[in-house]
Amino acid sequence: MLRANACIATIFSIAPFANAAELSETGEFIDGVAAIVNEGVVLKSQLRDQTSMVIERAASANPPLQLPPPDILRDQLLESLILQEVQLQRAERIGLQISDAMLNQAIEQLAITQGLRFEDMPALLARDGVDYAEFREQFRKEVTLEQLRQIDVGNRIQISPREIEQCITDLEGNVAVDSDYNLSHILISIPESASAREISEIQARVDDIHQQLQDGADFGEMAIRHSNAQTALEGGVLGWMKGSDLPTIYTDVVVSLEAGDISEPFRSASSYHIVRVNDLRSSIQRSEVEQVKVRHILITPNEIIDDQTARQRLEDAKERIASGEEEFGEAAKLLSDDPGSANSGGEMDWTTTEIFVPEFTKVVDQSEIGVMSEPFRSRYGWHILEVMDRRTYDNTEELKEANCANRIRNGKMEEETQLWVQRLRDQAFVEKRL
Repeated sequence: MLRANACIATIFSIAPFANAAELSETGEFIDGVAAIVNEGVVLKSQLRDQTSMVIERAASANPPLQLPPPDILRDQLLESLILQEVQLQRAERIGLQISDAMLNQAIEQLAITQGLRFEDMPALLARDGVDYAEFREQFRKEVTLEQLRQIDVGNRIQISPREIEQCITDLEGNVAVDSDYNLSHILISIPESASAREISEIQARVDDIHQQLQDGADFGEMAIRHSNAQTALEGGVLGWMKGSDLPTIYTDVVVSLEAGDISEPFRSASSYHIVRVNDLRSSIQRSEVEQVKVRHILITPNEIIDDQTARQRLEDAKERIASGEEEFGEAAKLLSDDPGSANSGGEMDWTTTEIFVPEFTKVVDQSEIGVMSEPFRSRYGWHILEVMDRRTYDNTEELKEANCANRIRNGKMEEETQLWVQRLRDQAFVEKRL
């Protein structure tokens, strides 16, 4: 098995890589062009950096992953960068931009999922030799691509009530819903314009990949070599997924598999799939959440109403309500600047406190039922609120519907994204320079 340093030496001994840093007339090293993509380019330095990252990741895996031959790896990575470039160009054409505030929020969410604090990220990355500014720009690209896919693909996916009903029926009769699965997969795309002969050749290739897996080939290495999925360079790893969240095309396949099993190849509309169950565990449980019913009055300061005036109006309103001079609901209809609840007398539906901003949640948590709060400030303005009731709510059925909607959307999203990316690639002018 190739070690990282040996693989690096082999790859960079290839002529295109050896010339990646070219000399200018002044003797200074300049970058080179690996591919022209429409009006943009993929640089040799991008390809070189991506190659180094993949080699390091493969070497650090346990056990280390066997990478494809250098020329094949180079072609795979160059194609990946070309696909990224055509998508980024698409985002630029439609004016999609990720602001620093949006980027910070995304990085903060990433940090939270890793049990870290946003402010600790620069130091932690520096400790691992990662430049924070470069990390931000790369992460900005990833967020941009995710937003673009949501706009171009996700927003067009429709889910009918009939589909959800059928999904719930299928899940209730399927033991897969009672398990969590750690999956890896290999996806082989079928071009939209593929002829019957081409499809037959793709199927033969998929069968050959499956036979190699049956003969003991490492699944992660085969995914790196052959998969067209975005997880290919991670060895095809999808990670842990709830059985109820599995894309619909996987549900009937994994239900008969045990940990370590590899599925037979199966086909969807635009691709062939092979799935490996890395591990599984039981997830049978009902779900209960703590909910509150709250009503509030919001006054938002503006050019006419300053902070002091807004607070005073709420204090006056609270006094009138407490004395019985005015009903809370009537005061909310007259005063509240919250368009979502004013017409309902300030009442909001039963909900968990997670949907509220922290300042609002804090007051809700500290309030007794039926007791109006003192005026308090949130990012939206000044509020008074009253907790009308609290309950423990069994939301299992709602979760079933939400999980089914996610499963159906995820299944459609994967198929539609593959087709969408392939269309962008087919419509692009690409000239490889390696």
